[in-house]
Amino acid sequence: MFKSKKLSKFKNINHYFFSRKGGYSTGLYKGLNCGRGSEDKKINVLKNLKYVSKKIKVKENKLILMHQTHSNKVVEINKYNLKTKIISDAMITKLKDVALGVVTADCVPILVYEMNKELIGCIHAGWKGAINNIIKKTINKIKKLSTNSKIFATIGPCIGRDSYEVDLKFYKLFLKESKRNKKYFSQIRRKKKLFDLRKYVSDKLIDQGVSVDHINKDTFKEKNNFFSYRRSCKLKQIDYGRCISVIKLI
Repeated sequence: MFKSKKLSKFKNINHYFFSRKGGYSTGLYKGLNCGRGSEDKKINVLKNLKYVSKKIKVKENKLILMHQTHSNKVVEINKYNLKTKIISDAMITKLKDVALGVVTADCVPILVYEMNKELIGCIHAGWKGAINNIIKKTINKIKKLSTNSKIFATIGPCIGRDSYEVDLKFYKLFLKESKRNKKYFSQIRRKKKLFDLRKYVSDKLIDQGVSVDHINKDTFKEKNNFFSYRRSCKLKQIDYGRCISVIKLI
C-alpha cells in the first residue's frame, strides 16, 4: 500500500493506493486482484475486496466501484444511487464512511479531495478518458458544488514513460488536440515514440488549479508490485489483474 504525503495531512479523509501484494488470488492474478471484470475466480475477487474494505474501514457494501469504460462520465454518489451499478470513469461524493474505488492496470488512478466543502473523488484516467476531458469534467463538477474550491489530487502508480511505446497514429491523435502535446512524446524509432501519460494527466489537473503530488511507480516495470495490461499483452497472457486505489471521508 502507498499513501500520499499531501492527502495524509488531512485527518478527515483516509486513502490507499494498493499494490498487488497480499490478497487471495492465484495464478495470473496472484495477489490482491480487485478486477471484477477479470476472469479471476469471483470468490477470490470478493475476498480481496473484503480485505480492502477492512483496511479502509468501511462496510463491504460501502466500497463503491465503477463499471469503467474509458469514458468521460462523472457520477456524484449520493444516498439515492449508493446501491446501483455505477457506469462511469470518475466519482465524487460528500457522503461520509463511503469509500470510492478505482481499479487500474497501467491507466492512471487519481484520488481527489476538496477541503472547503469536504468532497472526495476518484478518477480512472487512461489515455482515452484523459484526451476526452474526464479530468476537466470531474474538477468542474467539484467546482460547481464548491465555488471557493481548494482541490488536492494524488496521481497513483501507472505506466511510466519509458514503458509506454506508441505508434505515429496515436501521436497524431494527441497533436490534433494541441500541438503543445509534442512535449509528452520522445522519439525512440522512426515510427515509434514514448508517451508520458503521467505528465499529460498531471498537467490537466494543474491547468484546473489543482495541487498535485505523485506516487511515482511504474506499473509495467514493477511486476511484483503491480498488475499491468501492457505487460500481460507482451507476455501473451490471456488476462490480467487490477490494482485498486480508494479514498473515503471519515
